[in-house]
Amino acid sequence: MSMMKIRILKTEEEYRAALARLESLMDAEAGSEEEEELELWSLPVEQYEQENFPIDFPDPVEAMRFRMDQEGLRQKDLVRILPGKNRVSEILNRKRPLSLLMIRSLHKNLQIPAEVLIRTTSNPSRPAAPQP
Repeated sequence: MSMMKIRILKTEEEYRAALARLESLMDAEAGSEEEEELELWSLPVEQYEQENFPIDFPDPVEAMRFRMDQEGLRQKDLVRILPGKNRVSEILNRKRPLSLLMIRSLHKNLQIPAEVLIRTTSNPSRPAAPQP
């Protein structure tokens, strides 16, 4: 197979062609030219995806719930990290924002990235403003 010219992807058509080429190279033998081409094509594909399909950070409460699920933690287990049973409940029910001390504690104890925790918590119980 001849190697496609690897380039920066500027259009969705180029992106789709690159994905098709990547897919055709998935079974490349280790150390082969095809494996090298696979590695090289992954770079512009990843760049295109980051620019065109950015993944936003989760809401802080969603991140906390996800980590609790991963670690098998229950609400009462967070009392050692965020003192006060009521405080934990208020945070998880989006009635209280995280303080800087809480953010530091969650980051240190649950390894939740600080940039996730400092985001504004959405409030799903509050209806969205009507769109014009």
